[in-house]
This record gives sequence, structure tokens and C-alpha cells, in this order.
Amino acid sequence: MTAPAGRLDYLWVALAAVGAVFPFVVAIPWMEQYGFQPGLFVRQAFHNRASSAFALDLLYSINVVILFILAEGLRLRMKRLWLPVLLVVGIGLCCGLPAFLAMRERALARAR
Repeated sequence: MTAPAGRLDYLWVALAAVGAVFPFVVAIPWMEQYGFQPGLFVRQAFHNRASSAFALDLLYSINVVILFILAEGLRLRMKRLWLPVLLVVGIGLCCGLPAFLAMRERALARAR
């Protein structure tokens, strides 16, 4: 699938916006039930082998994406690399990665 020239960044922004809402669809009802209990959240994330596999995969992916953001961002001399890193850590991978890809698309367009 190819997007029209100059429009891919808008797709990434839209996906980042959806990704900003997506985690809270589950997190808000969980917090309404249990309150702010990070320890309980982690214990439940690692409650069994199936959920542990997903949690470990996510934690590993977060680290890989942060390294990619920093390496690619520095290679392209991008500014404000702290923003997608903050979004990955603060909201989630589903928001921070597309936000970075939008920033990257714009940096690549400026370099052309």
C-alpha cells in the first residue's frame, strides 16, 4: 500500500491519535475497579505464562523502538526526539511509534 506523496505523515498522525486512546479503553475501567496500583497491574500482567509472554514481548519491543527512535532520529538530525520517547513510555507503543514515524516522514520530506 502506498500513500500519495506527502500524505503518509497524516496517516501516522491519525494512527498515533488512535493509539493515544486505545490503551485507556482498558486502563480506565481497570483503574476504576482497582485504583492506582502499579504493583497489582504488573502482577496481573505476569499472572500466567500466556500474559507473561505478551508483557515481555511488549517490554522488549518498547526498548527496541526507543533505540530505533534515537538512532534513526540522530541519523536524520531530527529535533524533539524526547517527544516520541515520552509517548512510548507515558502512553504506549501504539501512540509513540506512529508519532515518531510521522516526525520521521516529515524529516525525510524536508531532506528531499
